[in-house]
Amino acid sequence: MTTRREIHVPDGRTLVAYDAGIPSPGARLTVVWHHGSPHTGVLYEPLISMAADRGIRLVTYARPSYGGSSPNDGRTVASAAADVSALADALEIERFAGMGASGGGPHALGCASLLPDRVVATVTLASPAPYTDAFDWFDGMAVPDALQAAKAGRAARARYAETETFDESIFTEPDYAALRGPWAAVGQDAGRAGADGSDGMIDDDVAFAKPWGVDPGTITSPVLLVQGGADRMIPAAHAHSLLGQIPTAELWLRPRDGHVSVLAATAVAFDWLIDRTR
Repeated sequence: MTTRREIHVPDGRTLVAYDAGIPSPGARLTVVWHHGSPHTGVLYEPLISMAADRGIRLVTYARPSYGGSSPNDGRTVASAAADVSALADALEIERFAGMGASGGGPHALGCASLLPDRVVATVTLASPAPYTDAFDWFDGMAVPDALQAAKAGRAARARYAETETFDESIFTEPDYAALRGPWAAVGQDAGRAGADGSDGMIDDDVAFAKPWGVDPGTITSPVLLVQGGADRMIPAAHAHSLLGQIPTAELWLRPRDGHVSVLAATAVAFDWLIDRTR
């Protein structure tokens, strides 16, 4: 049974957190899930079952301005480390792995860099790389407009949000098949988050398109980058950029997967975390 908790962080904000519980007395591993953009922060199937089947304790939280968590004006990718540290303290978790999908990926990597004594391994699925001029960061994105606006600052991204609409070309047919099937909860939760307002998504995009406050090159624990070769939202060049920056990283490139269908690798990614943290 997943439980919802409100966690108070030292600066006075509140985070809404979810804990799927310890599936067995000998739970081998705790994984902090970092949700995509936008999401409410809830845990959903098939993540819960995948973790439980492997004896993994799965926990998560809603990033600031999502799902009832307090805003954190001016937050960066690095800001996630303090929030996750507070989450782990409140749940009495000393060490844990991280897993982040899409917009959750940078935040999972930020924790791996800034909490080296607590994060034992990390998986990202379809994660953006830090903004850089070393390659065309926007190249291959079907709809780069939101992130291009975010690069100009929060005010520009907020103006864009006033008329922003969903462009169906951003997903491939395998993505839509995944959303109709095993990953239906992803689309449903993204819809709920969008209906709640755009502040969380705006803050995420601005955080991605400015300096993260994190150096991926300082990560010392194992990292697995999972990337779809057909991804039209976060192109494969981002995964290759991360691979070149993170000394402990390996890349699983799935040539036919898009941004959502790449989630089919999640179960094997859980197994990878168990193997790397025995």
